[in-house]
Amino acid sequence: MKPGIHPPYGPVVFRDRAAGFAFLTRSTATSDKTVEWEDGRTYPVIDVEISSASHPFYTGTARVLDTAGRVERFERRYGSRGGPR
Repeated sequence: MKPGIHPPYGPVVFRDRAAGFAFLTRSTATSDKTVEWEDGRTYPVIDVEISSASHPFYTGTARVLDTAGRVERFERRYGSRGGPR
């Protein structure tokens, strides 16, 4: 890598306020806000709206769409265009 053209890469805490979940990782993102982590050190903290702890796909609360029922309802309403291609 060329020196002097890349942003600093260091430890950052990402915190999901909705779920009360936080994790420490390395990133080029930074913040003026800080938090004291479990190891006793202070790190910059970035608050996020959604994470794997609160996203419906990862928590298992995602709704499953009935795509077959929607297709059938569409065909009943507008008819199928099943002709030769």
